[in-house]
Amino acid sequence: MDGNSSSRNSSLSGAFKFNEKRISASSPSGALYHFGTSGVSVAVATGLTHPLDVLKVKLQMQLVGQRGSLIGMGPLFVQVMKNEGPKSLYLGLTPALTRSLLYGGLRLGLYEPSKYACDWAFGSNNILFKIASGAFAGAISTALTNPVEVLKVRLQMNSDLRQRGPIAEMRRIVSKEGIGALWKGVGPASVRAAALTASQLATYDESKQILVNWTPLEEGFYLHLTSSTIAGLVSTLITAPIDMVKTRLMLQRESVVGSYKNGFHCAYQVLHTEGPRGLYKGGFAIFARLGPQTTITFILCEKLRKLAGLNAI
Repeated sequence: MDGNSSSRNSSLSGAFKFNEKRISASSPSGALYHFGTSGVSVAVATGLTHPLDVLKVKLQMQLVGQRGSLIGMGPLFVQVMKNEGPKSLYLGLTPALTRSLLYGGLRLGLYEPSKYACDWAFGSNNILFKIASGAFAGAISTALTNPVEVLKVRLQMNSDLRQRGPIAEMRRIVSKEGIGALWKGVGPASVRAAALTASQLATYDESKQILVNWTPLEEGFYLHLTSSTIAGLVSTLITAPIDMVKTRLMLQRESVVGSYKNGFHCAYQVLHTEGPRGLYKGGFAIFARLGPQTTITFILCEKLRKLAGLNAI
Protein backbone atom coordinates (compact mmCIF):
# COMPACT_ATOMS: atom_id res chain seq x y z
CA MET A 1 0.00 0.00 0.00
CA ASP A 2 2.77 2.43 0.98
CA GLY A 3 4.74 1.34 -2.11
CA ASN A 4 1.79 2.08 -4.39
CA SER A 5 1.21 5.43 -2.71
CA SER A 6 4.88 6.33 -3.07
CA SER A 7 4.87 5.32 -6.73
CA ARG A 8 1.71 7.35 -7.37
CA ASN A 9 3.17 10.41 -5.64
CA SER A 10 6.37 10.02 -7.63
CA SER A 11 4.49 9.89 -10.95
CA LEU A 12 2.37 12.88 -9.95
CA SER A 13 5.51 14.76 -9.00
CA GLY A 14 7.06 13.92 -12.39
CA ALA A 15 3.92 15.05 -14.19
CA PHE A 16 3.89 18.27 -12.20
CA LYS A 17 7.51 19.00 -13.11
CA PHE A 18 6.78 18.29 -16.76
CA ASN A 19 3.78 20.60 -16.76
CA GLU A 20 5.73 23.20 -14.82
CA LYS A 21 8.38 23.25 -17.58
CA ARG A 22 5.66 23.47 -20.21
CA ILE A 23 4.05 26.42 -18.43
CA SER A 24 7.41 28.10 -17.99
CA ALA A 25 8.14 27.72 -21.73
CA SER A 26 4.78 29.25 -22.57
CA SER A 27 5.42 32.37 -20.47
CA PRO A 28 6.53 35.57 -22.28
CA SER A 29 10.16 35.16 -21.20
CA GLY A 30 10.07 31.43 -21.96
CA ALA A 31 8.65 32.07 -25.44
CA LEU A 32 11.33 34.70 -26.06
CA TYR A 33 14.07 32.22 -25.12
CA HIS A 34 12.37 29.47 -27.14
CA PHE A 35 12.14 31.42 -30.42
CA GLY A 36 15.28 33.48 -29.76
CA THR A 37 17.60 30.50 -29.36
CA SER A 38 16.19 29.02 -32.56
CA GLY A 39 16.61 32.22 -34.57
CA VAL A 40 20.14 32.95 -33.32
CA SER A 41 21.37 29.41 -34.01
CA VAL A 42 20.00 29.46 -37.58
CA ALA A 43 21.43 32.96 -38.22
CA VAL A 44 24.93 31.94 -37.07
CA ALA A 45 24.82 28.80 -39.23
CA THR A 46 23.57 30.85 -42.20
CA GLY A 47 26.34 33.42 -41.88
CA LEU A 48 29.03 30.73 -41.78
CA THR A 49 27.69 28.86 -44.83
CA HIS A 50 26.47 31.84 -46.93
CA PRO A 51 29.18 31.58 -49.64
CA LEU A 52 28.00 28.04 -50.38
CA ASP A 53 24.44 29.33 -50.72
CA VAL A 54 25.60 31.91 -53.31
CA LEU A 55 27.35 29.15 -55.29
CA LYS A 56 24.24 26.96 -55.04
CA VAL A 57 22.03 29.67 -56.56
CA LYS A 58 24.50 30.26 -59.41
CA LEU A 59 24.68 26.52 -60.09
CA GLN A 60 20.89 26.29 -60.21
CA MET A 61 20.70 29.11 -62.78
CA GLN A 62 23.11 27.49 -65.25
CA LEU A 63 21.82 26.93 -68.79
CA VAL A 64 18.24 27.96 -67.97
CA GLY A 65 16.02 26.32 -70.60
CA GLN A 66 19.04 25.07 -72.58
CA ARG A 67 20.98 21.86 -72.99
CA GLY A 68 24.69 21.74 -72.44
CA SER A 69 27.43 20.65 -70.09
CA LEU A 70 27.30 21.93 -66.54
CA ILE A 71 30.29 23.11 -64.58
CA GLY A 72 30.77 21.91 -61.03
CA MET A 73 31.03 23.82 -57.78
CA GLY A 74 34.85 23.92 -57.83
CA PRO A 75 35.22 25.46 -61.32
CA LEU A 76 32.32 27.82 -60.59
CA PHE A 77 34.01 28.99 -57.39
CA VAL A 78 37.21 29.78 -59.34
CA GLN A 79 35.17 31.57 -62.01
CA VAL A 80 33.29 33.70 -59.47
CA MET A 81 36.47 34.62 -57.58
CA LYS A 82 38.19 35.61 -60.84
CA ASN A 83 35.33 37.58 -62.41
CA GLU A 84 33.45 39.02 -59.41
CA GLY A 85 35.85 38.88 -56.49
CA PRO A 86 35.57 37.45 -52.94
CA LYS A 87 32.90 39.98 -51.91
CA SER A 88 30.44 38.44 -54.37
CA LEU A 89 30.30 35.34 -52.17
CA TYR A 90 28.58 37.46 -49.52
CA LEU A 91 25.97 39.07 -51.76
CA GLY A 92 22.55 39.01 -50.10
CA LEU A 93 24.02 38.38 -46.64
CA THR A 94 21.91 41.07 -44.90
CA PRO A 95 18.51 39.72 -46.04
CA ALA A 96 19.81 36.17 -45.49
CA LEU A 97 20.60 36.91 -41.83
CA THR A 98 17.35 38.85 -41.37
CA ARG A 99 15.38 35.95 -42.79
CA SER A 100 17.30 33.45 -40.67
CA LEU A 101 16.44 35.25 -37.45
CA LEU A 102 12.75 35.41 -38.39
CA TYR A 103 12.34 32.21 -40.40
CA GLY A 104 14.71 30.17 -38.24
CA GLY A 105 13.07 31.33 -35.05
CA LEU A 106 9.62 30.46 -36.36
CA ARG A 107 10.60 27.22 -38.10
CA LEU A 108 12.35 25.63 -35.13
CA GLY A 109 10.21 27.47 -32.60
CA LEU A 110 6.87 26.26 -33.97
CA TYR A 111 7.95 22.63 -34.25
CA GLU A 112 7.69 21.74 -30.57
CA PRO A 113 4.32 23.47 -29.93
CA SER A 114 2.96 21.67 -33.02
CA LYS A 115 4.33 18.36 -31.74
CA TYR A 116 2.81 18.96 -28.29
CA ALA A 117 -0.52 19.84 -29.94
CA CYS A 118 -0.49 16.52 -31.83
CA ASP A 119 0.40 14.69 -28.63
CA TRP A 120 -2.46 16.42 -26.79
CA ALA A 121 -5.01 15.87 -29.58
CA PHE A 122 -4.10 12.34 -30.64
CA GLY A 123 -2.19 10.99 -27.66
CA SER A 124 0.86 10.23 -29.78
CA ASN A 125 4.03 11.88 -31.05
CA ASN A 126 5.26 9.14 -33.40
CA ILE A 127 7.29 9.84 -36.54
CA LEU A 128 4.21 10.70 -38.66
CA PHE A 129 3.10 13.40 -36.23
CA LYS A 130 6.66 14.72 -36.07
CA ILE A 131 6.70 14.97 -39.87
CA ALA A 132 3.32 16.75 -39.85
CA SER A 133 4.51 19.17 -37.14
CA GLY A 134 7.65 19.98 -39.09
CA ALA A 135 5.74 20.48 -42.34
CA PHE A 136 3.32 22.89 -40.66
CA ALA A 137 6.10 24.90 -38.98
CA GLY A 138 8.13 25.15 -42.18
CA ALA A 139 5.25 26.16 -44.46
CA ILE A 140 3.93 28.88 -42.14
CA SER A 141 7.39 30.31 -41.51
CA THR A 142 8.24 30.56 -45.20
CA ALA A 143 4.93 32.13 -46.20
CA LEU A 144 5.60 34.93 -43.69
CA THR A 145 9.25 35.54 -44.66
CA ASN A 146 9.19 34.96 -48.45
CA PRO A 147 9.88 38.64 -49.40
CA VAL A 148 13.23 38.50 -47.63
CA GLU A 149 14.13 35.31 -49.50
CA VAL A 150 13.27 36.95 -52.85
CA LEU A 151 15.56 39.85 -51.97
CA LYS A 152 18.35 37.48 -51.00
CA VAL A 153 18.41 35.50 -54.26
CA ARG A 154 18.07 38.67 -56.37
CA LEU A 155 21.06 40.22 -54.64
CA GLN A 156 23.07 37.02 -54.93
CA MET A 157 22.62 36.87 -58.70
CA ASN A 158 23.43 40.53 -59.43
CA SER A 159 26.65 42.05 -58.11
CA ASP A 160 25.54 45.47 -59.45
CA LEU A 161 22.92 45.59 -56.70
CA ARG A 162 25.60 45.63 -54.02
CA GLN A 163 25.76 49.43 -53.92
CA ARG A 164 21.97 49.78 -54.09
CA GLY A 165 21.28 47.65 -51.02
CA PRO A 166 18.29 45.49 -50.01
CA ILE A 167 15.87 48.31 -49.14
CA ALA A 168 16.37 50.05 -52.49
CA GLU A 169 16.04 46.73 -54.30
CA MET A 170 12.77 45.99 -52.49
CA ARG A 171 11.38 49.37 -53.56
CA ARG A 172 12.47 48.71 -57.14
CA ILE A 173 10.79 45.29 -57.19
CA VAL A 174 7.53 46.70 -55.84
CA SER A 175 7.50 49.66 -58.28
CA LYS A 176 8.51 47.66 -61.39
CA GLU A 177 6.92 44.26 -60.77
CA GLY A 178 4.25 44.93 -58.14
CA ILE A 179 4.04 43.90 -54.51
CA GLY A 180 3.07 40.38 -55.56
CA ALA A 181 6.61 39.89 -56.87
CA LEU A 182 7.79 39.70 -53.25
CA TRP A 183 5.85 36.44 -52.99
CA LYS A 184 7.19 34.93 -56.20
CA GLY A 185 7.96 31.29 -55.64
CA VAL A 186 6.07 31.21 -52.34
CA GLY A 187 4.33 27.97 -53.38
CA PRO A 188 7.46 25.87 -53.99
CA ALA A 189 9.25 27.78 -51.23
CA SER A 190 6.56 26.72 -48.74
CA VAL A 191 6.61 23.15 -50.08
CA ARG A 192 10.40 23.11 -49.79
CA ALA A 193 10.31 24.54 -46.25
CA ALA A 194 7.62 22.03 -45.24
CA ALA A 195 9.68 19.18 -46.69
CA LEU A 196 12.93 20.57 -45.22
CA THR A 197 11.57 21.15 -41.72
CA ALA A 198 9.65 17.87 -41.69
CA SER A 199 12.65 15.83 -42.87
CA GLN A 200 15.23 17.80 -40.88
CA LEU A 201 13.53 18.11 -37.50
CA ALA A 202 11.66 14.80 -37.59
CA THR A 203 14.84 12.96 -38.66
CA TYR A 204 16.90 14.73 -35.99
CA ASP A 205 14.30 14.09 -33.31
CA GLU A 206 13.82 10.44 -34.26
CA SER A 207 17.56 9.82 -34.75
CA LYS A 208 18.25 11.06 -31.22
CA GLN A 209 15.71 8.65 -29.77
CA ILE A 210 17.02 5.68 -31.77
CA LEU A 211 20.67 6.46 -30.97
CA VAL A 212 19.95 6.86 -27.25
CA ASN A 213 18.04 3.55 -27.21
CA TRP A 214 20.43 1.50 -29.34
CA THR A 215 23.88 3.01 -28.79
CA PRO A 216 25.95 4.17 -25.80
CA LEU A 217 25.40 7.82 -26.84
CA GLU A 218 23.72 10.09 -24.31
CA GLU A 219 22.37 13.64 -24.48
CA GLY A 220 25.33 15.79 -25.43
CA PHE A 221 27.65 16.97 -28.22
CA TYR A 222 28.31 13.62 -29.95
CA LEU A 223 24.62 12.69 -29.98
CA HIS A 224 23.74 16.11 -31.43
CA LEU A 225 26.54 15.88 -34.03
CA THR A 226 25.54 12.41 -35.24
CA SER A 227 21.81 13.13 -35.33
CA SER A 228 22.23 16.48 -37.13
CA THR A 229 24.53 14.92 -39.77
CA ILE A 230 21.91 12.28 -40.54
CA ALA A 231 19.22 14.99 -40.68
CA GLY A 232 21.31 17.10 -43.07
CA LEU A 233 21.75 14.20 -45.52
CA VAL A 234 18.08 13.18 -45.51
CA SER A 235 16.79 16.76 -45.90
CA THR A 236 19.17 17.45 -48.82
CA LEU A 237 17.98 14.41 -50.79
CA ILE A 238 14.35 15.38 -50.30
CA THR A 239 14.54 19.14 -50.86
CA ALA A 240 17.15 19.66 -53.61
CA PRO A 241 14.66 19.50 -56.56
CA ILE A 242 12.15 21.74 -54.76
CA ASP A 243 14.90 24.24 -53.92
CA MET A 244 15.94 24.45 -57.57
CA VAL A 245 12.36 25.14 -58.72
CA LYS A 246 11.93 27.78 -55.99
CA THR A 247 15.11 29.58 -57.07
CA ARG A 248 14.07 29.62 -60.75
CA LEU A 249 10.66 31.09 -59.93
CA MET A 250 12.06 33.78 -57.64
CA LEU A 251 14.57 34.97 -60.24
CA GLN A 252 12.30 35.13 -63.26
CA ARG A 253 10.93 38.47 -64.44
CA GLU A 254 7.35 39.01 -65.54
CA SER A 255 8.53 40.39 -68.90
CA VAL A 256 10.52 37.30 -69.87
CA VAL A 257 8.92 35.36 -72.73
CA GLY A 258 8.22 31.73 -71.85
CA SER A 259 8.47 32.30 -68.10
CA TYR A 260 7.39 29.56 -65.75
CA LYS A 261 3.70 29.60 -64.86
CA ASN A 262 4.05 27.78 -61.55
CA GLY A 263 6.17 25.24 -59.72
CA PHE A 264 4.83 22.22 -61.63
CA HIS A 265 5.36 23.96 -64.98
CA CYS A 266 8.90 24.89 -63.95
CA ALA A 267 9.71 21.30 -62.92
CA TYR A 268 8.25 19.98 -66.21
CA GLN A 269 10.24 22.46 -68.30
CA VAL A 270 13.44 21.61 -66.46
CA LEU A 271 12.88 17.87 -66.97
CA HIS A 272 11.97 18.42 -70.66
CA THR A 273 14.86 20.71 -71.60
CA GLU A 274 17.58 19.89 -69.09
CA GLY A 275 16.85 16.29 -68.11
CA PRO A 276 16.43 14.71 -64.66
CA ARG A 277 19.85 15.94 -63.57
CA GLY A 278 18.53 19.48 -64.02
CA LEU A 279 16.38 19.06 -60.90
CA TYR A 280 19.53 18.37 -58.89
CA LYS A 281 21.60 21.27 -60.18
CA GLY A 282 23.56 22.58 -57.25
CA GLY A 283 22.75 19.40 -55.31
CA PHE A 284 26.28 18.97 -54.02
CA ALA A 285 26.42 22.65 -53.08
CA ILE A 286 23.10 22.25 -51.28
CA PHE A 287 24.48 19.36 -49.23
CA ALA A 288 27.83 21.11 -48.73
CA ARG A 289 25.85 24.01 -47.24
CA LEU A 290 22.85 22.27 -45.68
CA GLY A 291 24.92 19.53 -44.03
CA PRO A 292 27.18 21.88 -42.04
CA GLN A 293 24.33 24.36 -41.56
CA THR A 294 22.11 21.66 -40.05
CA THR A 295 24.92 20.46 -37.80
CA ILE A 296 25.84 23.97 -36.61
CA THR A 297 22.18 24.92 -36.12
CA PHE A 298 21.25 21.94 -33.95
CA ILE A 299 24.46 21.83 -31.89
CA LEU A 300 24.27 25.58 -31.18
CA CYS A 301 20.52 25.52 -30.58
CA GLU A 302 20.82 22.66 -28.09
CA LYS A 303 23.61 24.51 -26.26
CA LEU A 304 21.66 27.79 -26.16
CA ARG A 305 18.51 25.99 -24.98
CA LYS A 306 20.50 24.40 -22.16
CA LEU A 307 21.92 27.77 -21.12
CA ALA A 308 18.41 29.27 -21.22
CA GLY A 309 17.05 26.49 -19.04
CA LEU A 310 14.93 24.89 -21.78
CA ASN A 311 14.56 21.19 -22.51
CA ALA A 312 16.55 19.60 -25.36
CA ILE A 313 14.77 19.32 -28.71
